[in-house]
Amino acid sequence: MRAFVLTAPGEYAVQEVPAPKPGPGEAVVDVERVGVCGTDVEFFTGAMTYLHQGHAAYPMRLGHEWAGRVVSVGDGVDPAWLGRRVMGDTMLGCGGCRRCRRGHQHVCDTRQEVGVRGGRPGALAEQLAVPASSLHALPDAVDAELGALVEPGGNALRAARATACGPGDRVLILGPGTIGLLTAMFVRAAGAEVHLMGATDASLAFAHALGFAHVWREDTVPDLPYDAVVDASNAAHLPGLALRLVEPAGRLVYVGLSGEPSRVDTRTLALKDVTAVGVLSASPGLDAAIRAYAEGRVDPRPLVAATVALTDVGAVLADKRPADAGLGPKILVDPRRG
Repeated sequence: MRAFVLTAPGEYAVQEVPAPKPGPGEAVVDVERVGVCGTDVEFFTGAMTYLHQGHAAYPMRLGHEWAGRVVSVGDGVDPAWLGRRVMGDTMLGCGGCRRCRRGHQHVCDTRQEVGVRGGRPGALAEQLAVPASSLHALPDAVDAELGALVEPGGNALRAARATACGPGDRVLILGPGTIGLLTAMFVRAAGAEVHLMGATDASLAFAHALGFAHVWREDTVPDLPYDAVVDASNAAHLPGLALRLVEPAGRLVYVGLSGEPSRVDTRTLALKDVTAVGVLSASPGLDAAIRAYAEGRVDPRPLVAATVALTDVGAVLADKRPADAGLGPKILVDPRRG
């Protein structure tokens, strides 16, 4: 089968590799759509922390936001999975440690991450083998495009829920990228007033086109009481700004990661009686994200700017947008194309 293989920072090829066979407890999926993520870009540039911690190494196959159809299963897997449309959890815990037993496999110390960590090949390929226990069935209302947006949607849903906001509350989201905009959609669906802060006119104009009336640059954010502030950016100074802007007794949600350490003054955190929450992984939010998409409470389709072939992935990772791309922040890949 064909797969996109990253061989070194900035070096890649679409290669013919052996098609996967399901091991015990595994399923093989025909991949229909894959999302290109900021984590993939960090691997492309060589900046990704896992590379320097020994959790990942080149050559590697990227792709952790995906949807497809099960075509074969290994020993011990219910054959009812065959033919089902699915997406999968990125985080694959060991299953036996204290965290896994408590349902927190996404922070298992020895976890694999599909296309990210521990040598587990990713979905930028025609087929993918994953543990059947990581699969989530997709209803008819969630097609392959929506299915590939479930993984980022699960992250965003968890961030939105962590704000604990609803009607009568005001939430400020820093960073109108894919996760920031998805978080904004989930917060809006919960009934809260949404404000977005971004760094470029284009990103703010796109957010406004999605129906978000309150969009700001850092120097124009109005002096209003924000019951929660979500940092969905990669800017090292914004976690501190989020703390300064949030209302006393409010909530901070940190779902973005910067390339260098950020500073949060815990004295201010305590004196404002603020609750701070970190969000890693979509795992606990996948089923709820699928339901939200299926029921139409959140529609992430406008975020998709283009769908490209495996041969176009390198250019996308190098920040070259397809010529016919729309304004959205998300690029999807159809591994069967071209």
